[in-house]
Amino acid sequence: MRFALRHLARFAISLAVLLVASFAMMHLIPGDPVRASLGPAAPVEVAEARRAALGLDQPIPAQLWAYVRHVLTGQFGTSFLTGEPVGEVIAARLPNTLALAVPATLVALLVAVPLGMWAGVRTENGRRRGTETVFGTVTGAAVAVPEFLYAIAFVAVFAIGLGWFPPAQKAGPESYVLPVLALAVAPAAMIARISRAETLRELAAEHVRLARAKRLPAARLHVRHVLPGTLAATLTVGGLLLTGLIAGSVLVEYVFAWPGLGLRIVESITQKDYPVAQGVILVYGAIVLTVNFAVDLLLGVLDPTSALKES
Repeated sequence: MRFALRHLARFAISLAVLLVASFAMMHLIPGDPVRASLGPAAPVEVAEARRAALGLDQPIPAQLWAYVRHVLTGQFGTSFLTGEPVGEVIAARLPNTLALAVPATLVALLVAVPLGMWAGVRTENGRRRGTETVFGTVTGAAVAVPEFLYAIAFVAVFAIGLGWFPPAQKAGPESYVLPVLALAVAPAAMIARISRAETLRELAAEHVRLARAKRLPAARLHVRHVLPGTLAATLTVGGLLLTGLIAGSVLVEYVFAWPGLGLRIVESITQKDYPVAQGVILVYGAIVLTVNFAVDLLLGVLDPTSALKES
């Protein structure tokens, strides 16, 4: 309970900092957001009336309090350009972003964990140097390539060249394949490298040596005695990668013209639609903090000893 309460307190403090930072974004970005929305030719009276309607003529503490109060009640303001409530924009676009990020995370985990364990078992005690070299080279190169380059390459090869999948837009189940793979390749390579390192560490542990001494079958040894020890690091990285995929989907969504939050935030920044950008960044930050909080609690459940030591 102390472990959970401590992490809950950290989560609450982080959310408070996120609220203040997202509020400050409107005031720190160069330029006048009212002038940006109305245009430089708008009369002074119109600009002042718009500023008063938005509450921007109030003292900063009063603006901050009003902003926090509105966010806590689900009111993120309205778009400067379309007049839509920002909450409705987020509600309409967020499921499309999660529809890419969550499957990409699952694909990365399902591919990378077995691949990393296989590489760890094959290269134990310095055996099969060729396998180790190929594994390290391929995964290292895969990690180094940004997601949007995978997206461009997949479109060029599989959509335009071979015609197997649609090149853009959300048009059916087949339209998910390329953006999900573009998001999953680099995280899968990173998780595979970590999974291999954790597998090698577990294979050298005393409890695994004891299990080997009992002549357990290899499959049972690896699944029951090696795999659980690798899950803590894998889940930690998987949670971080999920949050990274949600934020990193911005350029991938742009390449595929995917109707998610990533594409919308690019449009809002280029068009100086500050309330939408502010709301999307706030939601992204809240998702990152929530996922990290959930991963911390899950790791505490999987490894109660470390949770007791921390509390």
